[in-house]
Amino acid sequence: MAGIYIHIPFCRQACTYCNFHFSTSLHYKNDFLVALLKEIEIQAQPSSSYLHNQPIETIYFGGGTPSLLSTEEVKTILDTIHSLYQVNPNAEITLEANPDDVTDEKLYGWKTGGINRLSIGIQSLFDDDLQWMNRAHTATEAKQVIQKARNAGFETFTVDLIYGTPGLSDEKWKQNLDWVIEQQITHLSCYALTVEEKTPLDKQIRLHQKKDIDAEQQSRQFLFLMDYMQQAGFEHYEISNFAQPGHRGKHNSSYWHGAHYLGLGPSAHSYNGSSRQWNVANNQQYIQSLSQNSIPFEKEELTKKQQLNEYVMTSLRLLEGCDLHLVQKQFGETGASRLKAASNAFQQIKWLTEINNHLILTREGKLFADRIASELFV
Repeated sequence: MAGIYIHIPFCRQACTYCNFHFSTSLHYKNDFLVALLKEIEIQAQPSSSYLHNQPIETIYFGGGTPSLLSTEEVKTILDTIHSLYQVNPNAEITLEANPDDVTDEKLYGWKTGGINRLSIGIQSLFDDDLQWMNRAHTATEAKQVIQKARNAGFETFTVDLIYGTPGLSDEKWKQNLDWVIEQQITHLSCYALTVEEKTPLDKQIRLHQKKDIDAEQQSRQFLFLMDYMQQAGFEHYEISNFAQPGHRGKHNSSYWHGAHYLGLGPSAHSYNGSSRQWNVANNQQYIQSLSQNSIPFEKEELTKKQQLNEYVMTSLRLLEGCDLHLVQKQFGETGASRLKAASNAFQQIKWLTEINNHLILTREGKLFADRIASELFV
């Protein structure tokens, strides 16, 4: 299975916590779209086929804010991909959308243009939290968006929520989750607020204009999230993702299962098992380079050690955990034995457990997933 990720590098306004590549100016949007279509064409050529002509099972519009595109622009991008790549007729095609961009007209246009799954960036159902994050939408818009999507014929969507913000009490966090359950939403992604360097939030905290995050609050709300959503029948199938049975997100799951994917657009990353590459994170450089039929990217060939570490990092995030049989098959008995030995310390403190030759994070271990993975690296 292979996927395509399309980075749309524009936002209506900047969320204080975000460190993704984007611009709040739409001045170069038309030029960007011309460049993107050119990149799609170049990447499909046999001489530069990063995915080696594998069939495409998933397409994902991320960003940035893809819902800023017109429905005709989205359709043009998809039509170009369909004309140049072998796309599975049942491919999952997702578009990230902010509630303030979601209109009946856009929803019908996305649906008829080929989008069959929405990822809706709700983040919170409380206006004070949204204002603190500098989100462009209101709580009312967030609460209306699911019914609008259903009225337009969308059956599959996911919503994003953020926990651990200073103003988010445990009761408010529960109310956010209650709404998801009441709306019978089948997929949920939840992220702890992180303070990334050089973001507006980082500066505001250093200047004491905003409160810093509380690690204890974040841990408490994450533990509650795990327990509460499992009680509601959701699978906690990846550290940040919960789904009703049969509703796991296919595109993001492909990342964690090591499937190959092609990233298109400025700052987009690609991976094909043996190498990783990434486009320049600069809109004007991207546009200028593609105007000369050249994709501005850097590439790294992955060593066996890096491939093993990559597998450890991604597989530990999953419900199924890290398969020691697979490690032995792909990286040899030495790699499997070393990994198993390194896991003993975490098994003793009950952060890891071994079940059917799989290393799996425990409930408490999920609080320290990144730390555990890094300490298991070769």
